Amino acid sequence: MEVQPDAAHGSNGSGSNGSGGKGGSPGIELLETPPLEMTTDALLRDVMHYFGHSFGQRVINTGEPFIYQSLALAVRDRLSERWTRTSAAVERDDRRQVAYLSLEFLLGRLLRNALLNLDLQGAVNDAMERLGLNLEDVYDREHDAGLGNGGLGRLAACFLDSCATLRLPVISYGIRYQYGMFRQRLENGQQVEAPDSWLLDGFPWEIKRLQLAQTIRFGGHSEAYTDGAGHARYRWVNTHDVLAVPFDVPVPGYRNDIVNTLRLWSAVATDEFDLEEFNAGSYADAVAAKNAAENITMVLYPNAETENGQELRLRQQYFLASASLQDMLREWVERHGDDFSEFADKRCVQLNDTHPAVAVPELMRLLLDHYGLTWSEAWTVTSRTMAYTNHTLLPEALEAWSVDMFRNLLPRLLDIILEINAHFIKTVGDRWPGDSERVARMSIIEEGPTQMVRMAYLAIVGSFSVNGVAELHSRLLREGLFRDFAELWPHKFNNKTNGVTQRRWLAACNPGLATLVTEKIGDGWTTDLEQLAALAPYAGDTEFQKRWRHVKYTNKKRLARQIARCTGISLDCGMLFDVQVKRIHEYKRQLLNVLHAVHLYDRIRRGDGDELPPRAIIIGGKAAPGYAMAKSIIKFINNVAAVINTDPAMQGRLALVFYPDYNVSAMELICPAADLSEQISTAGKEASGTGNMKFMMNGALTIGTLDGANVEIREAVGADNFFLFGLTVEEIEAARDGYDPTAIIAHDSDFSRVMKLLECGHFNRFEPGILDPVIASVRSPHDVWMTAADFRGFVDAQNRVAEAYMDSANWTRMSILNTASAGRFSTDRTMRDYNNDIWKLEPIELGGR
Repeated sequence: MEVQPDAAHGSNGSGSNGSGGKGGSPGIELLETPPLEMTTDALLRDVMHYFGHSFGQRVINTGEPFIYQSLALAVRDRLSERWTRTSAAVERDDRRQVAYLSLEFLLGRLLRNALLNLDLQGAVNDAMERLGLNLEDVYDREHDAGLGNGGLGRLAACFLDSCATLRLPVISYGIRYQYGMFRQRLENGQQVEAPDSWLLDGFPWEIKRLQLAQTIRFGGHSEAYTDGAGHARYRWVNTHDVLAVPFDVPVPGYRNDIVNTLRLWSAVATDEFDLEEFNAGSYADAVAAKNAAENITMVLYPNAETENGQELRLRQQYFLASASLQDMLREWVERHGDDFSEFADKRCVQLNDTHPAVAVPELMRLLLDHYGLTWSEAWTVTSRTMAYTNHTLLPEALEAWSVDMFRNLLPRLLDIILEINAHFIKTVGDRWPGDSERVARMSIIEEGPTQMVRMAYLAIVGSFSVNGVAELHSRLLREGLFRDFAELWPHKFNNKTNGVTQRRWLAACNPGLATLVTEKIGDGWTTDLEQLAALAPYAGDTEFQKRWRHVKYTNKKRLARQIARCTGISLDCGMLFDVQVKRIHEYKRQLLNVLHAVHLYDRIRRGDGDELPPRAIIIGGKAAPGYAMAKSIIKFINNVAAVINTDPAMQGRLALVFYPDYNVSAMELICPAADLSEQISTAGKEASGTGNMKFMMNGALTIGTLDGANVEIREAVGADNFFLFGLTVEEIEAARDGYDPTAIIAHDSDFSRVMKLLECGHFNRFEPGILDPVIASVRSPHDVWMTAADFRGFVDAQNRVAEAYMDSANWTRMSILNTASAGRFSTDRTMRDYNNDIWKLEPIELGGR
């Protein structure tokens, strides 16, 4: 039988970084060269080589990116040696591998992390000093890689680090967005979005692999035909094609010589432009196809409020899934031919949230249409290969796309989805005969005025494992959102509590604390975070507490300098740094935090705040461009801040700061300086959270609800070292009927004064009505986030915070215990859990050089 793979390119190269290959023309093996030296002299020599020869520079100017780029290339060379050896070892052993598909990888800056993992900080610092440079200034020349938005992408980046550190053969796939989420600036307190041109100065870490490009199809139609053996087949014809070109980024493990691969796909047109149109003078038409193709990877998360935005999102998701699966199958066929009998035993695809769920029907399409498997054979392979991680309890975040959009954009995949659903509905009907309501609830196709494809359901049906990301989240998935599926397939459902990598989120971003910890308990915690438990006996040690407070104060000074630079607001570092930095969303309840700020403002104005410790409330985050209420909340925060920060009575006692353009690099500055971590989402809405873990690891105390991983954080550190408030999941549900915020406000004098200040226009005297939507949401009986219901509990918990902070020794003891209890929240533990229960990988063995 003749089959035509989609890939127009890609016969050369295989393995995790495309460094070798078994297919195509014979390659020439490079002679083994001596390893690059890791000394100061060698690094300096290589840096100056790139500075002069690659960038044509003679004079060092710290305002230019060339020294940073030259250093990055010198470091990448050393990573590449290890990268090639890692790829060769994976190819040699032919063991089980994982492909990790994620629409986001919020990497942040890579240089500092690479130097840490290669143990090169000392040598590079000395090299920069010889040039009269400060390494910190060189770090600042690097742009944050704009490949993600929030916790989902940052978690994926932490996973990369831990997989490499644990020597797991994992290749990660994502999209190389030309522009990231956006750069945020404020005009009159309102968010204004500007393009995030993170690639403006180039990205020296990546290597383009044009020979591994894949063809991605859109549009057209599917048609039936009979192959040479008389079998009925389908093919996808008359399509509009684009090329997916891979760019590989090295992912180093911690001082173990393992370098895994992050492969990012960029969309380009199959033809650059139409020369006839161009010569005829139709310049715009000549490049229309090129522009349309490149739009796919132009911007992270186009606004899905419009039909065009929804279509572009689906294009992005399919582009990622198809390119990645074709790449996997290319590598498999080069090694194993068209025999897929062991594919599911040696390959696993982990879907990071619902975005890549279209990989289920796409793998079916490739196996059916291009490799000639029967439906039963293809489904066996697919359903034993796919694993699905769910990251949300919000129904609106469980993507659903219209059947009509699928029919126009991905007609062959719609055929396959409908057949998957037909088989699935039969399974449900056999299990629960006559239960038509259950069949309708569970169907992948949601009936209604507009038929929709439920992508989360598609992922569940097509996967052998479905996991949540915190104990509470996973329980709520099983008992609520996916209850029907859990009753049908209880064996599929499991929990994998999230974590963060301590290499970046303690060792790299908080060197003062890392040094103090290492002096006391050794450096084993960098690869075994449970060793932090050895700090607990020192929590009451007076001398250790003194040094602990000095580290925190130094970090607060560093953050205060940055806040003064970017906002003009001066903070006293003796203030309690009360921090909430995360995506702006109603369920994360930045609004509740600001209501408390207004309450403190009111108390101080009334002369009732003398016993309160000075407090700086620091809020940062971005609102999705199409999310009107989130943008209104940013305006609300800044209007309240403008009043508080200009009132002489508040000076040195209360400040409210909105940190603009919050990103990974900002978090690396903020996290070590925080005293209090705000994790105050409505119970049952946050899947896990990872900021809560970063703050805890760096000694911040948590004020929070029993939501997401807060539950496990409180369990780890003990109830006495966690400021709990708020209704539980069950109490929230019980309170929905008859919820009356106005009555709650009326019965609470503090709350009434806060609302009076808001509703009289005290914070928007020259902008009448501009804050009304936010204020009205507090009083709305339909407020699903139930902000008013938790106001009193939040204020009472904050009073306990204030009292605790006034006792410096006890606060420091609690801070040390938080760090000491953070051991379970490393992604090293998370990845071990994935591997033990889902992936079943054997560690990479490099062997001799």
